[in-house]
Amino acid sequence: MATYLEQLETPVPVVDLDRLAHNLDRMAAYATLHGLRLRPHVKTHKSPRIAAEQLRLGAVGLTCATLREAEVMAEVCDDLFVAYPPVGAARLERLARLPAEVQVTVAADDVHALDALAVAAKLGRRTIDVMVEADLGMHRVGVTSPEKAVAIARHVERSSSLRFAGLQFYPGHIRSHVKDQDAALVQLGRDIAVYTEALTDAGLPPRIVSGGSTPAAWRMHEVPGVNEVRPGTYVYNDRTTAQIGACDWEDCALTVLATVVSISVKGQAVIDAGTKALGREPLRAEGDGYGALLDHPEVVVSRLSEEHGILDLSQTSWRPRLGDQVRVIPNHVCIVVHLFDEIFGVRGHAVETRWPVAARGRASNLELETAPNRPRAV
Repeated sequence: MATYLEQLETPVPVVDLDRLAHNLDRMAAYATLHGLRLRPHVKTHKSPRIAAEQLRLGAVGLTCATLREAEVMAEVCDDLFVAYPPVGAARLERLARLPAEVQVTVAADDVHALDALAVAAKLGRRTIDVMVEADLGMHRVGVTSPEKAVAIARHVERSSSLRFAGLQFYPGHIRSHVKDQDAALVQLGRDIAVYTEALTDAGLPPRIVSGGSTPAAWRMHEVPGVNEVRPGTYVYNDRTTAQIGACDWEDCALTVLATVVSISVKGQAVIDAGTKALGREPLRAEGDGYGALLDHPEVVVSRLSEEHGILDLSQTSWRPRLGDQVRVIPNHVCIVVHLFDEIFGVRGHAVETRWPVAARGRASNLELETAPNRPRAV
């Protein structure tokens, strides 16, 4: 029996399957055309189903941020890059316990963290590849000088359980419109050259030079030395990627289906999607609000409570009726996916499939299996 959008209880994330397929094909084709290794970040979709399709289309492996993501993606991929500092005993233990057939790579920016990583690798009877992470403008993590990068690479090479793989960076500071990124990309290329030359002069040429970020992904082939890209958002896209020209509005595959629950206040309508469905991240581009309607992009979600979203109707002649369904393109899709347990795949108004957001949360598979069904009394 067919199911339609009108039958779904809202708020709920729905993905246009045709747009999703287009987005996956487009990035795979881009990477192939320019000879780039595609290692997509799973933080956006957190789904083995979509990861398997990315691999089928030519991805060399997957990028993860959490150990939960790595544990789930190990079911479909044998080459995982955990692009997050390997710090903390619990994190290292879970890293070492990933399936033996999975080649694990981590990002590191501190020599001291490598000693504990080496011990974990030995206990796990495995060799872990290490990418030196460089701070090339994001100012979040990463070494800040070529000398520190060389020191880390040398330390890795001295370990019997670690192996130097290359250099990685996250150009998250490049958020301008795709057409206005020229100067930033030129500077990025110069900075990368300084690091790669220092590593090469030290006898440690980086096999891989890996850059992430959907906003800059489409121009990574213009940056000399880069041979791997790690975009994540491109699978679904969102309001931010559309505003900066990294996709068209019609490429936004994921929307939050919501219902108009009140029209009592003049000039606005209230939907049943608040912060617990849309997040509260501001638009990282020109504009305001916390989302915009797919079919009426001039209508933005101007205010949020936990379960209420306020639609600003001041810029439109459209007037919703009580009970109408609307589809909201969120500002930042990665956050929205993490708020839900399940995604619905649709074509038009027909719901064709559904899949779990299997890698959301932090708990390990073992912890989830042994967790009690009810809270215990203290």
